[in-house]
Amino acid sequence: MKLKTILLASILALNLSAITIGKTPKNVSISDDNGGLVKDGAEWNSSTLKNKVYVMFYVDPDVKDLNEDFSAALKEKKYDRNNYGSLAIINLAATWKPNFVIEGILKSKQEEFPDTIYVKDKNSVLVHEWELEDDNSDIIIFSKSGKVLFYKYGKMETSDIEKALKIIEENL
Repeated sequence: MKLKTILLASILALNLSAITIGKTPKNVSISDDNGGLVKDGAEWNSSTLKNKVYVMFYVDPDVKDLNEDFSAALKEKKYDRNNYGSLAIINLAATWKPNFVIEGILKSKQEEFPDTIYVKDKNSVLVHEWELEDDNSDIIIFSKSGKVLFYKYGKMETSDIEKALKIIEENL
């Protein structure tokens, strides 16, 4: 009986950090040696994912185009930026490419898309803290209260894209 209790407690503790639909993930910040905002190097904190419906792309640079269809669908929608936000966190630890090359690309992306928040994750912080898929493309949609509404890793199929867009529109 004691072993079952310890095992159950361990499983529950492990799941506290995992992304779960309907739950707010634990608060995480990325700063200093771990990375930060592309625009000015400041700390990024997940507590800022509130007051808008946010779509977060957590991406290995080696698969940056994997969900280009979803990204294009979002651009086409032209959601009101007062109610909608986008976030791209780049998992720099997941690639063989030198950080300085990717950081240069990210700076130009930030200039091209100033409404999107770009974040460098140099040490796979969200892989460890939120148990996101490493070496992949993760898509998470957050409600205005910061709860997870949608999570998909890997290539989004047409049905995933339709579902994600519907969730966004229902929560704007």
